[in-house]
Amino acid sequence: MSDPINGLRGAIAAAAESLSEGEAPAFSLEQPPQPDFGDYSTNAAMLIAPALGEQPRAVADRLSERLSSELGGGLDRVEVAGPGFLNLFLSDAWYREAAAALAAAGDELGRGRKEAESVLVEFVSANPTGPLTAASGRHAAYGDSVARILELSGDEVAREYYVNDAGGQIERFALSIAARMRGSEPPEDGYGGPYVADLAAQLADEGIEPGDTDRIAQRGAELMRESAEATLRRYGVEFDRWYSERTLHGEGGLMDQALAALRERGEVYESEGATWLRTTKFGDDKDRVLQRSDGEPTYFLADIAYHRDKLERCDWTINVLGADHHGYVDRLKAGVAALGLDPERLQIDIIQLVHVIEGGERAQMSKRKGEFVTLDELIDDIGADAARFFMLQRSHETTVDLDLELARKQSNDNPVYYVQYAHARIASILRKAGEELVEASLTEQPATSAALEPAERALTRRLLQLPDEVASAAERRAPQRLCAYAMATAADFHGFYRDCKVVGAEGKGVEAERIRLCVLTKRTVARTLGLLGISAPERM
Repeated sequence: MSDPINGLRGAIAAAAESLSEGEAPAFSLEQPPQPDFGDYSTNAAMLIAPALGEQPRAVADRLSERLSSELGGGLDRVEVAGPGFLNLFLSDAWYREAAAALAAAGDELGRGRKEAESVLVEFVSANPTGPLTAASGRHAAYGDSVARILELSGDEVAREYYVNDAGGQIERFALSIAARMRGSEPPEDGYGGPYVADLAAQLADEGIEPGDTDRIAQRGAELMRESAEATLRRYGVEFDRWYSERTLHGEGGLMDQALAALRERGEVYESEGATWLRTTKFGDDKDRVLQRSDGEPTYFLADIAYHRDKLERCDWTINVLGADHHGYVDRLKAGVAALGLDPERLQIDIIQLVHVIEGGERAQMSKRKGEFVTLDELIDDIGADAARFFMLQRSHETTVDLDLELARKQSNDNPVYYVQYAHARIASILRKAGEELVEASLTEQPATSAALEPAERALTRRLLQLPDEVASAAERRAPQRLCAYAMATAADFHGFYRDCKVVGAEGKGVEAERIRLCVLTKRTVARTLGLLGISAPERM
């Protein structure tokens, strides 16, 4: 039984096909809300009944007989419920075989078997004009977790950070630093905050003159990029590539190449001295300027050139963008389509805002005014693990209120503490049991005929959900599913530990069986936390 749930699905499909003499429909297999309704429930009989011209309950009766033959000793009994649902009550033997399959999975636990695709995930990409904020922390947690999930699902994933080190914002950033170097205030539309003064002092020490704004811009952006890299490393995020916008510029560069490709395809026209792209042809609400009347390229042309380059390096790409980029989705996809590329190869996830709550009040988030909570400050306060969990436990499509007081708590009220404590508690149990007993529980099938406790069965069912949870999180790009799964697994373990003595349990083989279940839970929690970029401590 390599994958117990897939094996169960296969048995239902075989029973349905033998009854209908055709391919089994896409039936559901779910856990009922109450144990009285069985371990699993399927609607397969209801789906094949129309083709057979029979009442669903009658088909369900016949299907239950076929399923009993398919599952043999793995099935205790089947009950027909409602309009034709089959409620499956599985035997202790099935649960023990399922636990053995989980033990045999080892490092492959939860790993997908899909055909590998190359995926480039571009995320954070904050302008290098100041330290990373707490808001960037949500982008970082999300993008990195999605990348981890896709990797476990079988894809080849690259992580990329686009460094916006060219254009108007960098010019204003340089003028702000230069002003501080002269001892004056930054321009009204420039950047404030103590970090600008610190940069000014460092650049002055390096011998850069206030009038050399090109050098100030380049060196200032470089230092901010290095700062971002150090912060993200503290946060458990490593990028495979830092892509400088500057590489797109210059005569014959990638922007010129992209513009030439668009001209060749006949998608460009001149109007009012500017160069335009017919984005309305590809679903945008209006055409967009590529080159201004003074010959300067727009950010849009740079983005088209960048995405052309990205899509030459991967099968498809994910952009993680901020909440203020909703209007950018259609035009960017139109730009990709204008190049003759499939816009579906570009997937865009819009991340909603983060509100950092302290004492019931929201912290401000203005980089230009210098009033913001940095990601470093957040990590210093609540730690990287708590920061990532709180950022990820809600869908990226909803706003997050990060309550610092809750995140600091070392109690079961704090969800990340609750999950990590389950892992640490299991580690303590296994230390008490000793390495020899732990190893034996994994390499030898525990010899026991004792009936499984409800808490043992519930915990095993939860552990068996991991592959489906990972697959669903990958398909929907929804790390929050794994936050919920980690908490549910921890809750089931705490219930198991409350109801079932582990070390020193009476009955032949019972202790070994429960030790094995502890090991499997520990592995599952660690794997789930790892996909979220969160540590699984051995002691707390």
